[in-house]
Amino acid sequence: MSDQSLPITSVAAGNRLVICEHCDSVHRLEPLVLGERAHCLRCGALLYRASRLDIQGLLALAIAAAVLFGIANVGPILQLKLSGLHSESTLLGSVMAMRGGFSEVMGLVVAMTLFVVPLLQIVLLLWVLSFAQAGHRAPGFAKAMVTLHYLRPWSMIEVFVLGALVAMIKLIGLVHVVIGAGLFGMVGLMVVLLIIAKRDLHPLWDAVGERDS
Repeated sequence: MSDQSLPITSVAAGNRLVICEHCDSVHRLEPLVLGERAHCLRCGALLYRASRLDIQGLLALAIAAAVLFGIANVGPILQLKLSGLHSESTLLGSVMAMRGGFSEVMGLVVAMTLFVVPLLQIVLLLWVLSFAQAGHRAPGFAKAMVTLHYLRPWSMIEVFVLGALVAMIKLIGLVHVVIGAGLFGMVGLMVVLLIIAKRDLHPLWDAVGERDS
């Protein structure tokens, strides 16, 4: 999905340091120009990279993700019409329909990867970025950043969107299919989360690491 490096910066003897998460080697944190990347001298792993987005830009994306998340879960995914009959369901409605029997396990997986994990990502991003925008370190900042790091691979929104599009194409010849607001919201949420995931969050450590304990 995205580079899974989570550099941890610290201040020691007036120097900012970055620790490689793969081999634990310590490097001096040097400023980069746009497009440059810093790699570990020992193992070659990506340490950090320059980003176009600052804290304010990331916060705007996080707010957009929250709005799209609401649309994705409130609006219907697909609307099916056949011989005067009409059927539609939201994402959570589909998960609730899977309760009981063999499909319950699948329902739990869907709920975790499409609802719980994205919700946690958005909440944690808003938490740390809103404090950082105000020039402060959020309570539990380090734990929130580590949690965001480990949550990234578990968001499967793009898989769901692809599956929904394939199902829609197969159903077009059988019933009248109308794309619901929920699917549009899910596509938008997928794009915004991918943009955020592609951005290096290590500048947050620099922005708040030396201000509030």
